[in-house]
Amino acid sequence: MIKVIVHGCNGKMGQVISNILREDEEAAVVAGIDVYDEKKNDYLVYSAADECQVDADVIIDFSNAQAVDALLAYSERRRIPVVLCTTGLSEDQLEKVKALSGKVAVLKSANMSLGVNTLMDLLRKAAAVLAPAGFDIEIVERHHNQKVDAPSGTALALADAINETMDWTYEYQYDRSSRREKRGKHEIGISAVRGGTIVGEHDVIFAGNDEVIEIKHTAFSKAIFAKGAVEAAKFLAGRPAGMYDMQDVIKNRK
Repeated sequence: MIKVIVHGCNGKMGQVISNILREDEEAAVVAGIDVYDEKKNDYLVYSAADECQVDADVIIDFSNAQAVDALLAYSERRRIPVVLCTTGLSEDQLEKVKALSGKVAVLKSANMSLGVNTLMDLLRKAAAVLAPAGFDIEIVERHHNQKVDAPSGTALALADAINETMDWTYEYQYDRSSRREKRGKHEIGISAVRGGTIVGEHDVIFAGNDEVIEIKHTAFSKAIFAKGAVEAAKFLAGRPAGMYDMQDVIKNRK
């Protein structure tokens, strides 16, 4: 049984992870870390990482940027691998993450969803065949009306997966309203839609002469990211030091 510490266990995602692990036959929560202890958990919760001396195989982090520095130091000191899901890290923190990966296994990914990362794999294969054949590539992403950034980080990650396959020969076009000219052959159009309570939709379109292929991913709840984090933790436990991402998890399943 893989022993998991959940960092940020009393947050929304931390609770979803806890519920998933209660039903998992391969892993279980042995402790939680959170400054807020208003939740009733069936495991011990520590207000600071240094207080937690429980034996564990891996840490899943869904907290906030302010708490990450202490977590990285804790992971290094105890040599416990960490699945880092917190976003909004500073450049200094990202450097610390990179340094930690030289001593401990660290998994960090732009999107933790197994579905989205499988989609990236599919897009690489599709682009390798369709882009040289002259297919135009467009990405349309849709999110709720409270999302402030556009395009989404996932949309950019999908575009990067395609562009990497094509040796980075494509440019991203976010707005065609400011120009009156034909679409370029080497561009990926990325459009953003905001409305209602849409959790997240990403539609990748390969448009050729007389045929169109669309590959789409729809998220119905944020629980998909928690599920991905759990699968990432099971993958990471026992791995040697290094930097990993969800693509490594996907490849391990083939």
